[in-house]
Amino acid sequence: MIRRLLSVTAVAAGLSLAGAETAAAQQGMAGMHHPKGTQRTISGTVVDVSCRFGQGLSGDSHRECAQICAGKGIPLAILGTDGKLYIPTSTAMPGDGQNDRLKDFAEQQVTVTGTVFAAAGANAIRIATIQRKP
Repeated sequence: MIRRLLSVTAVAAGLSLAGAETAAAQQGMAGMHHPKGTQRTISGTVVDVSCRFGQGLSGDSHRECAQICAGKGIPLAILGTDGKLYIPTSTAMPGDGQNDRLKDFAEQQVTVTGTVFAAAGANAIRIATIQRKP
């Protein structure tokens, strides 16, 4: 009986701490500087970053694998025709992944419009629209 009570108490305490941490993180973000981006349209290929850069895998034969990896949390990004890798971002706090939005386009050519950000040698895009190129 005492063990069960202690277990329930420990779980409840853990859940309340997790909620408090999320609230504190969101509150701390309120005063942060939000970088200004540039509205752009980019063309490129939706890639599975792990397999593309770690294993050299890409193309139609890798499409299904990329979709499976994306479903398991491996990030997808857009490799632009300009040679830059664009990491998809979100305005949600805490941020949410964009894999669900990109998964159907894995290893395919796309045109994406949105807000592009560049910092510390990296590029990111907050996607407004995405379309498969014919």
